[in-house]
Amino acid sequence: MLKRKHDKIINIMQLRFFCQVALRGSVSRAADDLFRTQSAITRAIRDLEAALNVTLFERHYSGMVPTEYGKCILPRARRAIDDLQAIPALLQKHHTRSSGPLADAGWLFNTRRLAIFIQLYHVNHTQTVAQQLGITQPAVSAALKVLEKGADSALFRRTPEGVRPTPAAELLYPPVSRALNELENIWSDLAARRGVLEGTVRIGALTLSRTRLLPSAIAAFLAQHPGITLMTNESPYESLVADMRAGNIDFIIGALRQDEDLPDLCSEALFEEDMLILLRNNHPLLRHPDPRSQLATAQWVLPRANAPARNLLDKAFVTLGLPLPQPTVETGDAAMVRGLLQGSDMLAAVSASQMRFETDNGLLSVLPVPLPDTTRRIGLTFRAGSLPSPATQALLRFIYQQVQDGAV
Repeated sequence: MLKRKHDKIINIMQLRFFCQVALRGSVSRAADDLFRTQSAITRAIRDLEAALNVTLFERHYSGMVPTEYGKCILPRARRAIDDLQAIPALLQKHHTRSSGPLADAGWLFNTRRLAIFIQLYHVNHTQTVAQQLGITQPAVSAALKVLEKGADSALFRRTPEGVRPTPAAELLYPPVSRALNELENIWSDLAARRGVLEGTVRIGALTLSRTRLLPSAIAAFLAQHPGITLMTNESPYESLVADMRAGNIDFIIGALRQDEDLPDLCSEALFEEDMLILLRNNHPLLRHPDPRSQLATAQWVLPRANAPARNLLDKAFVTLGLPLPQPTVETGDAAMVRGLLQGSDMLAAVSASQMRFETDNGLLSVLPVPLPDTTRRIGLTFRAGSLPSPATQALLRFIYQQVQDGAV
């Protein structure tokens, strides 16, 4: 969910006018395109400049030219506007009944209205939304009515527990959320232009990044940039992807999906590692002349069924000509794995970095039985076409440096 850190709200309609003036190079041409008067466009630009406390255009007799501040916010502003402009086409595909094209996206260009929708999507209760946003419940209902009229669909259905999003609302949520998050990042862009790094970085942290790489990068980053807020989300991969598509996460770090080819996501490998078998110190298998022969009868702590690591492990056992290991316990939690192994004779199959602290500090031992074909790529996943905030870009540089320094 978007968390606004500025008292001033960027008016997204004014931002739309700004983008059109920048595109067309004059107020008059932008006014013609948007079916507005020149005075309305001029006033909107001045109000936006006042809200942002910058000059966005150089005014010339021949037209309007973006200033350095205007150029600074233009890419992100265009992303926000483009996301909203694309919504009518998404909704048109959703409608099953035959109808003409949906109206212009103008009904979407109201920042408060969009914020009400996002908040209602998350909390499912109109009175709570009104209290959180400091408005009346009728104001929430009125905003929703405008959105539903524009969408030509009900966006929420009433239930005894509150309201629940309809399929149309599910379509609307990701682009609206992305647009509002882009508005928030405009403040960070302007601050960076002034030489100040500020804002919040939101990270989707998968298991294999959480033990060493990400904590090391965050600690080094905050030592130089203590004013930045970092938020990690440890949800399952599918949930992280959904949040990233909505702009609520800046990137995901961890094991890359091997067979996934999603056009709206892009990935970047940082390093590779293999899986290994862990067990307690002084485990009988460490003294066994042929520990591989004992794997089929061992008690196992394994990743959950259908997890990428579990699938790789099963393939490794097939390659070794052994029966598939049967889990006594299924978990992906490092603390749980450590506790189970230290208190029993169970074995665990994990990626090397997942339990690096335990092996480096002599808390657990590695069984000398290689697991073939279990190499995993660890890296970053982004939303294709996204524009990371200045703070996000800075954190990524620290992550790259940690990898280069071997802190993985």
